[in-house]
Amino acid sequence: MVGDRLIFIGDVHGHYEGLCRLLDVVAPTVGDRLYFLGDLVDRGPNSAAVVELLRQQRYFAVRGNHEDMMLLAFEDKHLNPSRFFVWASSGGDDTLASYTSTELLWEHIHWLETNPLYYDLGNVFLVHAGLDPMLPLADQTNRECCWIRDLFLSHPTPYFADKTIVVGHTITFTFRGVLPGQLVRGNGWIDIDTGAYHHRSGWLTALDWSRQWVWQMNVLHGGIRQGGLEEFVVDVATVGCSKSE
Repeated sequence: MVGDRLIFIGDVHGHYEGLCRLLDVVAPTVGDRLYFLGDLVDRGPNSAAVVELLRQQRYFAVRGNHEDMMLLAFEDKHLNPSRFFVWASSGGDDTLASYTSTELLWEHIHWLETNPLYYDLGNVFLVHAGLDPMLPLADQTNRECCWIRDLFLSHPTPYFADKTIVVGHTITFTFRGVLPGQLVRGNGWIDIDTGAYHHRSGWLTALDWSRQWVWQMNVLHGGIRQGGLEEFVVDVATVGCSKSE
């Protein structure tokens, strides 16, 4: 199952070794396009290596709320003390510890700044958190794309009539009745953040959209599993998630 695939990867949160093992299983080829749903950094042990991998491999990524906090902490290359504290207390301290040089940190900040809030790929739309159902696409900002949750997830009608929105941001087991590692699908969207950093899960997910296939690597115990999307996804009619992420 290779060649010209669209592959989406959920929130990595600094788990470089787990990501590398997942990529070994996915085995991307030159014709494949890999897109990351944001939250590359924070809470895990090696955010710097995760960002460097994406940068070197020229993989695509949207901005997550953790990248948003990081960029605000160093806005215009000046440290903002209050925003730095917010970021550091939300896992940014682990990210900083993964850097061996200030030069590399600034290079990564510049690269993260170039990542868009969303990708429109035709019949599928990638964004970290979601979209405000009340706003046109042109008015969606980092506040909506990186941070929104219940307003988007609980909206009764799809935002787009002709495309599916793929998101991360909200750990799937925080939905009622969903087990760690399962994906969730709502009204016009699917969530693939299976909580790689969380002690209740550890699952990092890759979704082959072209073939509707799922791979998962557990960063805690090294387990691997894969199968068709329908084996992993749970359809949810109403949102029931925590606000911890």
